[in-house]
Amino acid sequence: MEKQNSTIQNYQTSRTLSFFEKYLTIWVILCIIAGILLGKVAPEFAKFLDSITINIGEAPVVSIPIAICLFFMMYPIMVKIDFAEVIKAGKTPKPVLLTLFINWGVKPFTMYFISLFFLGTLFYNLIGANAVDLIKLPPGLNLDVGATHGAGVVVLNNGIKMLQIPLWRSYLAGCILLGIAPCTAMVLVWGYLCKGNEGLTLIMVAINSLTMLILYGPLGGYLLGVGRLPIPWQALLLSISIYVALPLVVGYFSRKWIIKYKGIEWFNNKFMHILTPITIIALLITLILLFSFKGDIILTKPLTILWIAIPLFIQTNFIFILTYFIAKLIKLPYRDAAPAALIGASNHFEVAIATSTLLFGLSSGSSLATVVGVLIEVPVMLMLVKFCLKTEHWF
Repeated sequence: MEKQNSTIQNYQTSRTLSFFEKYLTIWVILCIIAGILLGKVAPEFAKFLDSITINIGEAPVVSIPIAICLFFMMYPIMVKIDFAEVIKAGKTPKPVLLTLFINWGVKPFTMYFISLFFLGTLFYNLIGANAVDLIKLPPGLNLDVGATHGAGVVVLNNGIKMLQIPLWRSYLAGCILLGIAPCTAMVLVWGYLCKGNEGLTLIMVAINSLTMLILYGPLGGYLLGVGRLPIPWQALLLSISIYVALPLVVGYFSRKWIIKYKGIEWFNNKFMHILTPITIIALLITLILLFSFKGDIILTKPLTILWIAIPLFIQTNFIFILTYFIAKLIKLPYRDAAPAALIGASNHFEVAIATSTLLFGLSSGSSLATVVGVLIEVPVMLMLVKFCLKTEHWF
């Protein structure tokens, strides 16, 4: 009984949009402005932070300040998860299986093809046929200057080996990373706002986190390879270890310890109240640093964000409609159909940003693309929640 009350109370503390979450789009816009100003006033500051790295050989692999920031972005999300909910999945197999099928069997591939069509064909000349991006060499890969790797060429930039790739492919990589990251952070919010099944959302938070540990690396490696940006499996394993597994393990054990010694009420009402804003603050700091690198692109080509946002917007709506339609087809009740469709449509942009930063660098076009996912997430998902509420009678 105590465990059940724990789950319910934890859900109740997470089911509404906080002040930071509600106005997330505005914060991102402010970060764009602050980042551009930082890039103009103190252009070396972000570069200095990004240069404090852990190296493998001569190659910088992990930026320590950014890694710390990204850990604090992930930990508050992971500590909320109650993995005891996974054992309840057998009681509601149809919506759980539907969500898993959409998240891993459909969504990553539709994201790839939709983004490839828009970025690599329709918007190709608008982005710039000859526009290039400099990204980090994949961790563990040591190539000579002039060597080719996928669609890129190794060049020397300020004494550091970088991979020069077409800019649109860098944006494509960011979209791929968003497509393979099923949402865990705001699932409870969307489930509550659409008046969905609270138990299902709790189950999917835990299952999405566990399946990411297994499927994120192989699927990401495959799709990035198809997109001619091959990443060694060791690099993806390192990313998953640092930005998913580590905060997941720390969150799991610290949650158990805190509840054991302080009680579930203190955990929900005190600890989480203090911790919740940390995710957003860490995210916003990361965004300011990122936009300090990308200010020139935004100022010279302000529509760049729009070119990235359009395929992301279409993908989100397509996945939602597809899942909602299948849910009706297999006769799920509305309270299961709505959260299943919303969970399928939304992305874990924190994981995508963290992975892109590790694999390609904070200044990469890939990281910019993952941030555009943050920019549109809340308004698009709120629009879909309203659609669910207006179509409840369909079920």
